[in-house]
Amino acid sequence: MNKGSIARRQFLRAAAGGAASIVLTRKLSWAGALRQERIFRKPNLVFIFADQWRAQASGYAGNAQVRTPNLDTLAAKSVNFSSAVSGCPVCSPYRASLMTGRYPLTHGVFLNDVRLNTDAVSIAQAYNKAGYETGYIGKWHLDGRDRSAFIPRERRQGFKFWKAMDCTHNYNNSSYYADANIKLKWSGYDAIAQTNEAQRYIREQAGAKPFALFLSWGPPHAPYHTAPEKYRKLFSESAIKLRPNVPKRLEAQARKALAGYYAHIAALDDCIGEILQTLKQSRIENDTMLVFTSDHGDMLYSQGGQKKQQPWDESILVPFLLRYPAAHGGKGKTIAMPINAPDIMPTLLGLSGIEIPDTVEGTDFSGILTGVEKSKDDAALINCPSPFGQWRRDRGGREYRGIRTRRYTYVRDLNGPWLLYDNEKDPYQLNNLCNKPEYSELQKKMEAVLSKKLKQTNDEFLPGAEYIKKWDYIVDKSGTVRYTN
Repeated sequence: MNKGSIARRQFLRAAAGGAASIVLTRKLSWAGALRQERIFRKPNLVFIFADQWRAQASGYAGNAQVRTPNLDTLAAKSVNFSSAVSGCPVCSPYRASLMTGRYPLTHGVFLNDVRLNTDAVSIAQAYNKAGYETGYIGKWHLDGRDRSAFIPRERRQGFKFWKAMDCTHNYNNSSYYADANIKLKWSGYDAIAQTNEAQRYIREQAGAKPFALFLSWGPPHAPYHTAPEKYRKLFSESAIKLRPNVPKRLEAQARKALAGYYAHIAALDDCIGEILQTLKQSRIENDTMLVFTSDHGDMLYSQGGQKKQQPWDESILVPFLLRYPAAHGGKGKTIAMPINAPDIMPTLLGLSGIEIPDTVEGTDFSGILTGVEKSKDDAALINCPSPFGQWRRDRGGREYRGIRTRRYTYVRDLNGPWLLYDNEKDPYQLNNLCNKPEYSELQKKMEAVLSKKLKQTNDEFLPGAEYIKKWDYIVDKSGTVRYTN
């Protein structure tokens, strides 16, 4: 039995025995309580996130078409948040919430290609203060309009080790910067090269100071057909089975896109396997929190839509696995309670025994993850403060606010209630219950929950133009910040 499991059992026995001195609060997490008992060891953190990997695209989630044997193995030994939500489901807003634990209308990054300010204590700064080494590898997408520009140390939100580029989707000709303003190249398919660099970092750090490493991949985001050939050969367009919410007129496009999308996923699953093996070989797998997730999903023609920002499950739900044997005994379990992007930072800090900064708005769910607290019947706020890009107005885009509970989705736009789904009875969201008399009580209840969430987050739900004006962003007629490469 590892030391983490012993520590957890000792703590649970103490709690069950009425150890009133151990109280879990925002400031004192599960790990903080263990530290008071002097039986806590600072865990390492390896946080891996892909770009545009929807929750439905893995074997452990029930998709038999994808090839994710390493993720499926990881899921069997992890806590699986089956209703993990990307609250503002688009690249830069999610990443800003991950870095700060704040909601988009607080940190101001509700559009792509605007720069995240330094008003909040970042997750890297919190780990630095606790004595950790911190590192970031891969896609950043928080520095503003010039996606290929050098990002100086003062704009890296506290990360010490750095091999990153703001944004590129040219996965086979991908660049990055380290400390100097010298553009370097990843060899071959960038996700594999970035994974190799993460392995090197882990081996070097293992056994020294605790570390927090973030590995950010560009795939499976489009272009879909650029994975290495051996992975593309695994998937035939004609064999792809579609979700029932893909309109018939778009079936051919959907099959073509999904074949490439699944090829990227197969490549990334092999990368996951490499990280798992490196942690094991370095003898730190039991002392390391390993997280796998994504910044948002991908419609892939479900509901007739493409890409992200939209309030349906293919866009807002993401995979979220967390393996940390000391916290959950190394056995897999599923938590259906939604966890949102701003909740990630406080939850990880809570598991690490690190004080949560006052600038954080999200919730620390470490007590629920460890089983010390009961799961809540909570709701995650979903929102699009100002539509842009693929979700621009002439393509059906609109401002919205909504909630995703473990069972229901409720959304309203500026004109009033728009969507209401019972996701248990209608998992493909084909039957909109909104404004139907027989569901008026349910709608009223969901509206009350949404109104409470908006009040808690100081969200007045104004037209997008008001927020663009407030933050002084320059956009084109479609509401999009134009960027350069």
